[in-house]
Amino acid sequence: MITIKEIAKELNMSTTTVSNVIHGKTGEVSDATIKIVEDYLKKVDYVPNINARNLAQNESKIIGVALKARADKYENLLMDPFVSELIGGIEESIRNAGYFMMLYISRDTDEIMRHVSTWNVDGLLLFGMIGDDGIRVSERYKKPIVCIDTYSIEGLKHFTNVGLDDDKGCFEMVNYMISQGHRRIAFLSDNLNGVDFARYSGYKRALEANNIEFEDNWFFKIKPRSDELAESLNELCDRATNFDAIMCVSDLYAVQLMTALSDRGVRVPDDISIAGFDDTILGQLHRPSLSTVHQDVKEKGVVATDILLKRIKGENVPKQVQLPTRLIIRDTIKQI
Repeated sequence: MITIKEIAKELNMSTTTVSNVIHGKTGEVSDATIKIVEDYLKKVDYVPNINARNLAQNESKIIGVALKARADKYENLLMDPFVSELIGGIEESIRNAGYFMMLYISRDTDEIMRHVSTWNVDGLLLFGMIGDDGIRVSERYKKPIVCIDTYSIEGLKHFTNVGLDDDKGCFEMVNYMISQGHRRIAFLSDNLNGVDFARYSGYKRALEANNIEFEDNWFFKIKPRSDELAESLNELCDRATNFDAIMCVSDLYAVQLMTALSDRGVRVPDDISIAGFDDTILGQLHRPSLSTVHQDVKEKGVVATDILLKRIKGENVPKQVQLPTRLIIRDTIKQI
């Protein structure tokens, strides 16, 4: 690869002049000189050494993105429409800011940190952290961090979390179901941690606000792995007939449940009402179209990236950011 010094020698110019043209700092360079340099760069097919430039500026221009996938849930994390849309927003924002993205997915937090700690990245975006994951990450990674949908960042000064008021969103949907005459409303999820627990709390709060007593068998636990899903849906469909409605923790689970119910001749919403959460493309395309709690998934990725870039620049940013939700009422909830 030809160097700036070699180009300057070949053109009988100073390295400063050549460097200024290459990097667009042409305020004090004549148009004629700019043309000579640019023509020569095209002739030799010059490619700037980005690594060398970034090293000189003490930055890599790389943002790390680490996703934790639960072993009992995801075989391919990127197949989840929510995750794909989120990553799309992150990648676009990183690229538009002049940075590059490095992505790592693992089921193990220690494995994530072993790899990420060796990256020369300017900052890190984390998704899927639960329990004490935030504490463990902070012990090994001291550069700016922004988490997405994480509930384990208390006391971590260099963390920001970007999420939703998940409790409120679920409360409003369940409250709407109740307003349509539903009383026996189950809640479907694969766990009661993090985001899922926040939505579960909103569900239970809505029941309590309407003097409906929750029973333990109103919690439906789905097993989403491909080798367990069919049997799990069989069991859930058998139980579903005892309820007026089911509040699902995500659109993905809502669509999977509705499809299984339809295969068994159970009609939504005639026989049972269903609601989801996220407003992904799955619920929009399904027929009947899914009533759900909307969040702007792409915007969540954009906001998280923007906040991380501000942290990298040393700007003050909030500890927590909660993006809004709203109800999207379509065709899967009937009035009774």
